[in-house]
Amino acid sequence: MKPGNFEFPVKKENLLPMDYASVWKDLEDCQKLGLTKAIGVSNFSSKKLDDLLRIAKIPPAVNQVEMNPLWQQKKLREFCAEKGIHITAYSPLGARGTPWGGDRVMECQVLKEIAQARGKTIAQVCLRWIYEQGVSVVVKSFNKERMKENLEIFDWELSVEDIQKIDQIQQFKGVPALEFISDEGPYKSLVELWDEEIQF
Repeated sequence: MKPGNFEFPVKKENLLPMDYASVWKDLEDCQKLGLTKAIGVSNFSSKKLDDLLRIAKIPPAVNQVEMNPLWQQKKLREFCAEKGIHITAYSPLGARGTPWGGDRVMECQVLKEIAQARGKTIAQVCLRWIYEQGVSVVVKSFNKERMKENLEIFDWELSVEDIQKIDQIQQFKGVPALEFISDEGPYKSLVELWDEEIQF
């Protein structure tokens, strides 16, 4: 986006192509100067990561992306594992109550059944599933009891059957980022923005 005041939704005339090479070089300089221990990216597809790795002297340590049982990011997880890039998940519960989120995750029948059978909450099932994928998670709550519940995922495991059921859930991206699509901008379709790693 053009420098200046940030407005949301983004105005089409303020959209610019991302200059990954120069931004990444500056981040590498920050790490070399000891200003940060590690550098990473957010919302990078496998293709964008591959393009970045071709020019990077220091590879990204982490890629923060939307991930939950309804948007499992299988291709991206495989790519990142192969390249030694850690994944951090945002919107692990579907970002209910936000402009970009919804109720799909928390209303998913498969997750409801697993939670009921295990005596857990749907949120705990989601967070446990993410944890079992070797992914760290950013979960937001202002409710003290929910925060406590969110931490109660380490003394139990999902069964093989649970995992198989979750693997079969129809996939749906909750944060398509339509505001970055424009006929005049760098991305003219969601397929271009997400490099075909998106379901409609």
